[in-house]
Amino acid sequence: MENRLKNEPTQEIAEALQNNDSASAAQKIQEYLKQQENIPLNIAVTGESGSGKSTFVNAFRGIDNRDEGAAPTGCVETTMEFTPYPHPSYSNVVLWDLPGIGTTKFPADKYLKHVRFEKFDFFIILSADRFTENDVKLALAIQKMGKMLYFVRSKIDNNLRDAERSQRDFNQAETLDKIRKYCCKGLRDNGVKSVKVFLISNFDVGLYDFQLLEDTLEKELPEHKRNALLFAIPNINEGILNKRKEAFQAEIKYCASLSALIAAAPIPGFALMVELDILVTIINKYVLGFGLDGKSLQKLARSTKTPLNDLHAVMRSPFVLKEINKEMILKELTMSVSGFTLVLVKEVTRFMTLFGIPAASGISFHQTYSFLDNCLEVFAKDAQNVLMKALKVNP
Repeated sequence: MENRLKNEPTQEIAEALQNNDSASAAQKIQEYLKQQENIPLNIAVTGESGSGKSTFVNAFRGIDNRDEGAAPTGCVETTMEFTPYPHPSYSNVVLWDLPGIGTTKFPADKYLKHVRFEKFDFFIILSADRFTENDVKLALAIQKMGKMLYFVRSKIDNNLRDAERSQRDFNQAETLDKIRKYCCKGLRDNGVKSVKVFLISNFDVGLYDFQLLEDTLEKELPEHKRNALLFAIPNINEGILNKRKEAFQAEIKYCASLSALIAAAPIPGFALMVELDILVTIINKYVLGFGLDGKSLQKLARSTKTPLNDLHAVMRSPFVLKEINKEMILKELTMSVSGFTLVLVKEVTRFMTLFGIPAASGISFHQTYSFLDNCLEVFAKDAQNVLMKALKVNP
């Protein structure tokens, strides 16, 4: 796992500031922020015909099978090529719908070489019932090459319905546990080590093991890849929203520092215009990241059968459902900073002078930090309220 210090430019920025090289420090911050948005994550999804690969690819990306850009689905094998499906909002995250090994002319080891296995961050093998001999062969080949591998039973809701019809004393938790143990034992008996089996419904990712799958992936991915995964998965519970809030919170210090460095520019009006550009970009990221944009809200309303107006009614941020521009940001920024006191300015200036930045930059740092921090709180609360409304849960 890569050390966080290799991915965050803290030391390099501090050195540039100590050398009074504000231009270099600003450039390093911009490069870091841009890099975080473009870290690639390639996920390979495979399984035999009828396992639900394409539907899983769509569900993982938060889109419906009928949406534009959805992977084609059907009762027969619809994936005959290695097909990439970028996330609709985060194009750096790509799910690859791979043909089941049983549908190709390649044996397991040749199959992986043919698909260039090294480009994938991890593999997911799906099954609708039980994992087959072909699944085991592929799993052994993947593990031999040192790649992360996860098994997913993708139509567990069907299994539960069948069990409920046939069992006199049906117990969902016990049934799920039996299915999971049965799958794990079968795989281990055939030589697959470190077995992880997750039971999910492609049509309701809020149920069963989807959250456990996400938690496991996040924990086992290299640290610099985790945010890419975090923002790509659907908003299914408050825990995911809180993690996204934390990820955004960690970036505020860089945005505020960039604003402070720009504030030192001697060109009249330049600093304000650039700062507004930064804030427009960041606020748009918050809206998209929390699923508060118009398209995401429409999908949520449709999938949960919740009136769209009901979702709109629980949002309080002045930025949602509007085109975010400099004029709007300037208005809100002016309102939010009008009450700053000299004590706060003094404290911020004292902090920033550790790096040799003048008082004007310190004030800019604090204004930007406070503004983004307040906006983030409101967006996070709006996202929570929207989710609770969609799930018909009283806050």
